[in-house]
Amino acid sequence: MLWDALTLQLGYNATLVAIGATLLGFSAGVTGTFLFLRKRALVSDAISHATLPGVCIAFMVLVALGGTGRNLIGLLSGSAISAAVGLLCMNWLIRRTRLAEDAAIGAVLSVFFGFGIVLLTIIQTMGVGRQAGLEGFLLGSTAGMLWSDALIIAIGGAATLLLVMIIRRPMMMVAFDSEYAAALGLPVHRIDLAMMGLVMAVTVVGLKIVGLILIVALLIIPAVTARFWSDRSDHVVLLSGVIGGLSGYLGAAVSASAPNLPTGPIIVLFSFGFFVLSLFLAPVRGVLAAIVRHLRFQRRVHIRQGLLALAQGQNIYEPYTLRLLRQAGLARPDGVATDAGRAQAAKALRDEKRWEIVRADNAHEAAAALYDGLRDIETVLTRDQIDDIDRRIGGPREVRP
Repeated sequence: MLWDALTLQLGYNATLVAIGATLLGFSAGVTGTFLFLRKRALVSDAISHATLPGVCIAFMVLVALGGTGRNLIGLLSGSAISAAVGLLCMNWLIRRTRLAEDAAIGAVLSVFFGFGIVLLTIIQTMGVGRQAGLEGFLLGSTAGMLWSDALIIAIGGAATLLLVMIIRRPMMMVAFDSEYAAALGLPVHRIDLAMMGLVMAVTVVGLKIVGLILIVALLIIPAVTARFWSDRSDHVVLLSGVIGGLSGYLGAAVSASAPNLPTGPIIVLFSFGFFVLSLFLAPVRGVLAAIVRHLRFQRRVHIRQGLLALAQGQNIYEPYTLRLLRQAGLARPDGVATDAGRAQAAKALRDEKRWEIVRADNAHEAAAALYDGLRDIETVLTRDQIDDIDRRIGGPREVRP
């Protein structure tokens, strides 16, 4: 069953849901990257919660017009209008009042969501069965999704992704340095609104699959995950989209293979799974990489201190230091330096004296700032500079057993 879902062999509806979820995940990951880099992750939370009153009002209007209230285009249109109003209110509060951005986000989020809950309560009195399925917009639901619904979601996700690709360069510039972008003459405020509008579009498109509460995770988690793997913005954008797309595809497939599992939460859990893997396994920013770097640093410190002890004729009492020196062929089991150990110990001691001269000389202030007790002086000074310092120190000193 799961293999059939992964290979898109569970029927047209399941296939379209998987494709729609993949496109939604990819577009959410790409769009959320700009939001994450702009340090406005919580804006997506306000926008998503602001969609609930629009869904409820659209439902009530459709019912009043004699429909069932379940027309997806009508519900998404209502959510888009409501989200746009919430976005404009939030921007007005930030620009025209003394409220900080987080306070404006909290105000819009709570007021619009509270209003939506009130409308949901009113809808419950409108007749039995009419509101059935409306709660799916909170956490997402693909059960009973029609072919036309899945097609709308797929087209919406693809269109949003296309728009992001078209204006990605100015959005990236504003996300990294809005003041520099303004100095270049870019309309920062309009680009910000366009960025928020794309987030709103992703939120509206993803309501049926992920829900207004969980869409925030699909916007932010892939971007945070991708950041573990690269420092280049274009790579982060692409990786975020791939992670979001894979999360959407795998979540939709697993949900289709087990009908009792909700699609939205499964997609978010897959996204979180990628985050956990990246947190531990990323080659530069991951936890394991940090542990390896720490162990290597600790090893260098012990070897350096051991060599300085050998150079000064001191006994080495630290078992780990002695073990490292023995493994490197720098000391015998009794702690006596080998020929290679004496040579390196002499150089380590001489480097310390060189660094003392460098740190005391204002002419070498830039080089002295790089001193950490482990760096080879040859990496910061030229050969002529080192020879000049050696003449001031005097002849080399040999280390004898």
